[in-house]
Amino acid sequence: MRTGPRNLITDVAGLYVGNVADPVLRSGVSVVVGDVPFTAAVHVMGGAPGTRETDLLAPDKLVQQVDALVLAGGSAFGLDACSGVMDGLAALGRGFAVGDARVPIVPGAILFDLLNGGDKAWGRNPYGGMGRAALAHAGAGFVIGSEGAGFGAATGYLKGGLGSASAVLGNGVTVGALVAVNALGSVTVADGPHFWAAPWELDGEFGGLGLPATFDGAAEPAPRKRMGEATTIAIIATDAALTQAQLQRMAVAAHDGMARAIVPSHTPMDGDLVFALSTGARELADPVADPFLLGHAAACVLARAIARGVYAAQAQAGDLQPTWRKAFG
Repeated sequence: MRTGPRNLITDVAGLYVGNVADPVLRSGVSVVVGDVPFTAAVHVMGGAPGTRETDLLAPDKLVQQVDALVLAGGSAFGLDACSGVMDGLAALGRGFAVGDARVPIVPGAILFDLLNGGDKAWGRNPYGGMGRAALAHAGAGFVIGSEGAGFGAATGYLKGGLGSASAVLGNGVTVGALVAVNALGSVTVADGPHFWAAPWELDGEFGGLGLPATFDGAAEPAPRKRMGEATTIAIIATDAALTQAQLQRMAVAAHDGMARAIVPSHTPMDGDLVFALSTGARELADPVADPFLLGHAAACVLARAIARGVYAAQAQAGDLQPTWRKAFG
């Protein structure tokens, strides 16, 4: 397993990411869109999720493909970002065909960033416009850290962020992840610089520090945020041709990566969620071994993306938490 050329989710050919953030609002939106619609599924393990259009991602539902996926800040207000993305896609003539009508299918998930010091006294919900702008900015290259849906994110101790990573497997399949890290738990060990995700790091992508020599496995962490203030939301992508059922299993496995990178994760106060998508460009060589490997790769890539998002976060005026770089140099 090696990283793709960008070490971003867009190493899965045909996918693009658009990010928009408002520094006054201290919030943002991220969108993943493809050259053509893609197959998608979802799995939720947190106790406080906020979602839109996720029910239709079940394998027994009519719509089998979607036009875009959205991650946004803003709590429930941020779900309106999906409407903005829909407007932009409709203007491009994209969407699920129903007679002469086309309806863009845009599932999304949100995180809570309403108490991060930004000006939330808007007169009109800004997230629809941010969603459309994020779609307009979609491209293969993008910056991680304090960007998009991760712009106003926080963790138990350090400032959160938008992370991404990729892996090319020995069979040629590519797997990528995009994640907005706003967790209740900590991404580093005992408030130190070492990332929990260190065993899966490739090429020193988040400092190459490894794990500390010792740590207290019996420690009992206390929540540092209040109920409803957390959530880590992610998208796992692959070019392997997978069904919705197979993608859902990959999303389930990817949650293992969240648990490797954030301690604790999947708490009653987090809305932890993973979308999984397939462009379908590469047929499976082995219908048993390949899905097995893809689940493992998804977990590894998501763990790395989480650490990279926090590692890359940039300090800004008014931050309520230190960035990793400010705390540890």
